[in-house]
Parts: sequence; structure tokens; C-alpha cells
Amino acid sequence: MSSSQRSVSIVVPVRNEADNIAPLIAEIDAALDGRWAYEIIYVNDGSTDATGERLASIMQQRNNLRQLRHAKSAGQSAAVRSGVRAARGAIVATLDGDGQNNPAFLPDLIAAVEKSPRVGLAAGQRVGRKDTGFKKFQSRIANGVRGSILNDGTRDTGCGLKAFRRDVFLMLPYFDGLHRFLPALVRREGYEIAYVDVIDRPRHSGVSNYGFFDRLWIGILDLAGVWWLIRRKKPTPDVTEVKA
Repeated sequence: MSSSQRSVSIVVPVRNEADNIAPLIAEIDAALDGRWAYEIIYVNDGSTDATGERLASIMQQRNNLRQLRHAKSAGQSAAVRSGVRAARGAIVATLDGDGQNNPAFLPDLIAAVEKSPRVGLAAGQRVGRKDTGFKKFQSRIANGVRGSILNDGTRDTGCGLKAFRRDVFLMLPYFDGLHRFLPALVRREGYEIAYVDVIDRPRHSGVSNYGFFDRLWIGILDLAGVWWLIRRKKPTPDVTEVKA
């Protein structure tokens, strides 16, 4: 199928995940083959290991794998945004590149967005977290504070497994840390959120590349900014063109 006919784009932000590339691509294929015409976009966020070379090798064997490269690391939100802007599918699904997000849940997320035009985002909600106790404690506090202030109805915004309408994502104001506030911002645009329970698992190999301060303390200013954006939102005008 030609690149212009892809209906779903899978965006995977990665930094120094060379050993996780091939296993994850195989799992994405197993989950999606025969169900959607899809492309896989890896956003190589300034990797200094063999991530780029592994992707280039696999790209020679298939026509639905693309690699975007940041000259230097710009962070997870920037990587996701680069992938969405380049995506050819009307629906975009994301997952982390470390193998903790199981691609077997992608079909449920994509189907939830396809089911209703009012659903702008389907968000994975992790059960059976495989992170350390400290990371789980940190996430619990961050999610609790965020939920009480934004009232976004989401218990877990940190899960990388998500699916959304590309045009809705591109409506959103961009800032570093955007990926943690997608439910609140998609609701701000008047869309509904669907939730899918997903089972967490240990990463295939390597160590976390987006550190723990990125998960909590830096997010405090972002939280205040998103609260302000929501309060300042006015109803979207119903626009019609008047023809002569």
C-alpha cells in the first residue's frame, strides 16, 4: 500500500534504545497486521548509541518504517510532536520505545478513537506497574495533584500508550511536557476521552532515558500553565462560510 494510504501512524519516541528496536517493531506488526494500513515512525531523539543504525537496517527490509532524527535530544514531548507532524495517518498512536508498553493494546486504543467522532483521545491506564516503588510513589502523587487541580478524570497520564486524532493533537498549544496533559487539553477542545486498561511490563533492556525530575518537579509550572489555559478557554465558535 502506498505511503499516502496509511490510515494509522504509530509514533515511537526513543533515545538510546538500540536493543529494544527490533523486538518492539515485531510486536507492533503482530498487533496491527491485517487490521489497519499503518506506518511506524521512530523519532530518534538525539541517540548516541546504535539506535539510528538499527533502524536504518530494518528500514531496508520494509516500506512502512520511517525514522526522524533530532540532532540533539529535545525531550519526549518534542519527539512525539515531531512524529505527529510527520504522520500520514488520520489517527496517531504512541507508545514508549523501551518495551514497557505492550503493543497488543494498540488495537483497543485505535478502535476506541474510531468508534465515535466525539472521542479525541484514547488513553492507556496502567495496571500492574513494573516501575520501582519510588517511581510508583512519585507517579501517584503527581497524578493526584494534577487530577485535583485540572479535574481531568484521568488516573494515569504518564502511560505512553495513547491514540488520538492527528488534527486534534495539532490544535493543542505546544509546550515541553505536553504529553503529560493530553487528557485535560483534549477536553479543553470539547472532545471526549476514552480509557483502556493496559498491563505494564518490565523494559526489554537498558535504563530509563527520560529521568524522574522530568516526571514531577518540572511539571509543577506546567500544571499551573495548563490550569490557566483551561480557565481562559472560550467556547469554540460555530463557523460557516457565507457565499455570494
